[in-house]
Amino acid sequence: MTVENKVERSLFDEVMVPCYNPMEMIPVKGEGARVWDQQGREYIDFAGGIAVSCLGHCHPAMVDAVTEQANKLWHLSNVMTNEPALRLAKKLTDVCFAEKVFFANSGAEANEAALKLARRWAADVHGPEKSEIIAFKQGFHGRTFFTVTVGGQAAYSDGFGPKPGDVTHLPYNDIEALEAHISDRTCAIMMEPLQGEGGIISPTSEFVNTVRELCDKHNALLIFDEVQTGNGRTGNFYAYQGLGVTPDILSTAKSLGGGFPIGAMLTTNELAPHLKVGTHGSTYGGNPLACAVAEAVVDVVSQPETLEGVKVREALFRDGLEKINEKYQIFSEVRGKGLLLGAALNDEWQGRARDVLVAAGKEGLMVLVAGANVVRFTPSLVITKEEIEEGLAKLDKAIASLV
Repeated sequence: MTVENKVERSLFDEVMVPCYNPMEMIPVKGEGARVWDQQGREYIDFAGGIAVSCLGHCHPAMVDAVTEQANKLWHLSNVMTNEPALRLAKKLTDVCFAEKVFFANSGAEANEAALKLARRWAADVHGPEKSEIIAFKQGFHGRTFFTVTVGGQAAYSDGFGPKPGDVTHLPYNDIEALEAHISDRTCAIMMEPLQGEGGIISPTSEFVNTVRELCDKHNALLIFDEVQTGNGRTGNFYAYQGLGVTPDILSTAKSLGGGFPIGAMLTTNELAPHLKVGTHGSTYGGNPLACAVAEAVVDVVSQPETLEGVKVREALFRDGLEKINEKYQIFSEVRGKGLLLGAALNDEWQGRARDVLVAAGKEGLMVLVAGANVVRFTPSLVITKEEIEEGLAKLDKAIASLV
């Protein structure tokens, strides 16, 4: 590589919009749950590209799928359809409640489609006055203006002018607040079946069942945002399957493509016709390349041994984090399910989640945060026992450096 073409972290500040603050290291290669940077330094990946790399880096099934499709057909647009899109749609409807699929490119787009469908259904069936969307504080549903408004974190939605209206935010897991507020004007409740960005907060069984019951009582739709929880992340293919509560609309993205951008909105035969021809669309949605890769991902993740393996790996993480905590007294609890886990910092360590992330990076471990007080782990679903042990050892060293 010539000197003038050498890519350094300083180039980010020169050419990129500053809405991110990436780490100094620049990864150039990945395999399984390992990543190497420009200097050849190796890292264990407990971040998974924010719950995206569900099969790790460069999984053979994904590489084969994209290579084969790249030699056939890249793009058509939705003026036509294509084989990978139809095969993927059938596979998705086979593994969950849904009967119809709309393809998009991201979680935000999948959620946008879900919200538009809910509003259109309510207007068509009940009239324009039934338009309220209830969502939950600390929720996260994407960065488009509609989805970021429905998300319950004002810091992400303030400062961009007037917001889409008729959106109400209530406390997560607060049954009384929901019962007191919901009415026949409510068109939909949108929720994560396990809050991700908001701190890895699981719903109580009573709460999630009451949400479903209240939706039925008030003729409102239940939308599950499974962008982060879906595709095996919790040990079920979709998290709702472990909760015993079925939504009317479900959004999926992140790990659906295992690293190739794709999202989908899943719904029923009853609701789908309200997005008739011309009401919604996407130039790249259903792209043959993306769908071919996602097919391979679904084939691997939906295998019983993959889903069972998630639960085995969760136990390894919980055991390892407990041993670390016995030494350093840093965590108040480990939250979450499957391989969507959050280690909540105790009172003495408040506000230091990013300190742990940075220290881990120095030891050759990639982790995430979920707010200022939770260290988040969303590794590959097929990460090896050895890689888990090696990564936890690096986390131990990182925390030791901070004590």
